[in-house]
Amino acid sequence: MIRTFSFIDVMYLVAAARWTLALTVTAFAGSAVLGLALALARIAPVAPLRWITAAYIHVVQGTPLLVWLFLIFFGLPLTGISVNPWIAAAVAFSIYGSAFLGEIWRGALISIARTQWEAGASLGLSLYEQLRHVIVPQSIRVAIPPTVGFLVQLIKNTSLAATIGFVELTREGQLTAAGTYKPFAVYITVAAIYFAMCFPLTQWSRSLERKLDVAR
Repeated sequence: MIRTFSFIDVMYLVAAARWTLALTVTAFAGSAVLGLALALARIAPVAPLRWITAAYIHVVQGTPLLVWLFLIFFGLPLTGISVNPWIAAAVAFSIYGSAFLGEIWRGALISIARTQWEAGASLGLSLYEQLRHVIVPQSIRVAIPPTVGFLVQLIKNTSLAATIGFVELTREGQLTAAGTYKPFAVYITVAAIYFAMCFPLTQWSRSLERKLDVAR
């Protein structure tokens, strides 16, 4: 029996959006931890470490996110490691996001004038102390706008988790459309919910760019 698309269905879609946000937060946290390590490794004085890190970033950025989802969700069970859709999605997004955050943050670090590094060294500061007291405080204002922009992209990219059966907003939309035979109404609602999540962040990112005005 075909049911109509009703307010209850809208509430189910809104409820599913919490899993989109939960996956986004988890993936962003994982991306941030790995991305910070990659950024620091990319500016490390050890050349082999820089080469390995650069190769990792090129491979990850050059591979579709969907491939990473399939590799982890369908590939790991072939090695005897069983993962559920939530873990697979969180790991895949963390790996994928780390390559982009790592490059964003590396760019912010190297954007600081070399004289600032030299000034820190002349004061007898170690590399860690230079980063903590001199470089990072200045590079944060450069990194924040693109980081928020990446977060917006991450929210939208979580829709790919539907391909491995993770029930977030897009997957719930697929199930609702199949049950109501009202795909247009369902996906318009799904799009509106994504817009409601992303638009404030987009505006915030633009506001930060104007306020920080990194070119000055």
